[in-house]
Amino acid sequence: MRPSEVSRICSELDEQLGAFRSRSLVHVEFPYVFLDATYLKGRVDHQVVSRAVVVATGVSMDGNREVLGCAVGHSEDGAFWTEFLRSLRARGLSGVRLVISDQHLGLKKAIEAVMVGSAWQRCRVHFMRNVLARVKRTNTHMVIAAIQTIFAQPDATSVREQFDRIVGTLEGQLPDVATMLTDAKEDLLAFSAFPESHWRKVWSSNPLERLHREIKRRTDVVGVFPNDKAVERLVTAVVVETHDEWQVAERRYLSETSMAQLRRDEKAAIAEAADAAPESRPLAG
Repeated sequence: MRPSEVSRICSELDEQLGAFRSRSLVHVEFPYVFLDATYLKGRVDHQVVSRAVVVATGVSMDGNREVLGCAVGHSEDGAFWTEFLRSLRARGLSGVRLVISDQHLGLKKAIEAVMVGSAWQRCRVHFMRNVLARVKRTNTHMVIAAIQTIFAQPDATSVREQFDRIVGTLEGQLPDVATMLTDAKEDLLAFSAFPESHWRKVWSSNPLERLHREIKRRTDVVGVFPNDKAVERLVTAVVVETHDEWQVAERRYLSETSMAQLRRDEKAAIAEAADAAPESRPLAG
């Protein structure tokens, strides 16, 4: 194939993939958004360096999953995450109630700045890895079993009560772990404010990690990319493929019935907040 023909094909492909990355997101609200990053090798200024690849997926109000966007940059610092989240907002992303991710550098601050009104769920799987890195091998199984009991509770009240019991149990033997739990409490338990039937699907970023593993599998064949455009092209092609598979899946990620419960809970919370607000009174003349 002649170089000119290759160039034409790449140009057409880039146009199609660019249209996917910039498509409008106003068609439906996405109450749950998952964020994660991975790293690939690419050439910049004739040097081989790490390139951060960030991907966002969402669960729409009808219970289906979509890939919302992806981007390539120098590092996953706060500025990069903020720019990425703002681009999603600019494309119409709305209705976000919970953002699920690992504790990436600068991400939490970016979420607070851009996703105003959204809660943050710290991935429980990544948190467990962080905990186990501080624990002796002989205590590993005990710590895993203890923390898992928190997430095995049937309702939000029981989750919080068990959390406090586990912290109290660990304070004497493993004070560092108890401190890690205490510091991360609200971020780890954010899921408990949502319908119980959603908990297993939103308390970790594992679903998005599976997509990143596929990206790594496909990009390992390349090794070192010649430039960011090449990274962007292949990564976008992989996520588009996944996005299309989700659109034709026989089952929703979350059931229509459970999403209806989320709507009812949201309306009830708004009504409760309105009732709790002090009545406006005319100023005395």
